[in-house]
Amino acid sequence: MDCLFCKIISNDISAYKIYEDNLVLAFLDINQDAPGHTLIVPKKHHADYLELDKDLFNHIIEVAKKINDDIFKKLKAEGSSFVWNYGISQEIKHFHLHILPKYKNKPVLKDEEIFNILTK
Repeated sequence: MDCLFCKIISNDISAYKIYEDNLVLAFLDINQDAPGHTLIVPKKHHADYLELDKDLFNHIIEVAKKINDDIFKKLKAEGSSFVWNYGISQEIKHFHLHILPKYKNKPVLKDEEIFNILTK
């Protein structure tokens, strides 16, 4: 399969991984809209949210809440949005949930700095 996220999951492509368990992987978006912009993907390929079962979807939301809490505490985010795209809005056809932190005064941090802060 020629799926970018499947290649990240299998370690064929590197990423700043900030959370992993047997069901999902979370990593920093390569084109961060704001420090801490994170993607959560199921490890098994699911093209979109319609392919997720209830248990996996609920697990993704629980992981998102944990990561979002870390972003608020460690990066001092002041708001956030959770977004998933569908249909023509979905650039990569592997379900992924974006955590998009919001800041009044967006800090300027490199990906490696964000990774180090979030994984401490």
